[in-house]
Amino acid sequence: MEVTSIVNGIIIDHVPAGTSLKVLEYLKIDPSKTKLALIMNTTSQRFGTKDIIKIEDDKDIDLDVLGFVARQATVDVVRGGHIVEKKQPHLPEHIIGVIKCVNPRCVTTSEHDIKQMFHLVHSDRLEYRCDYCDEEAKL
Repeated sequence: MEVTSIVNGIIIDHVPAGTSLKVLEYLKIDPSKTKLALIMNTTSQRFGTKDIIKIEDDKDIDLDVLGFVARQATVDVVRGGHIVEKKQPHLPEHIIGVIKCVNPRCVTTSEHDIKQMFHLVHSDRLEYRCDYCDEEAKL
């Protein structure tokens, strides 16, 4: 299979195998409205298998969200057919508006104007808790 190079855009590499659609969902990128290529379950020397997402556009990627959903991924910024910048996401201390609290008594379930905010409790277990009710996030 051949996937050509992109001229201007981004390449999200080292996405865990089989999770690229979930990554796009968390990044709020609509595949039906975005010019992109998904390469799924390709060979990776570092991880065995991986996914790659190529987006031909000037999309702003939220590295905090990417660090939450695919921490080992890398982002290459492409301009004029050449990689001009490499970015590495990190596990964020706070996540705002990405995941929802499952506690039915939490203020965020009844007050829809309040942003869902979670803070990192334990990085090894990827444990986040709601800033309002301290309920653990279900990922």
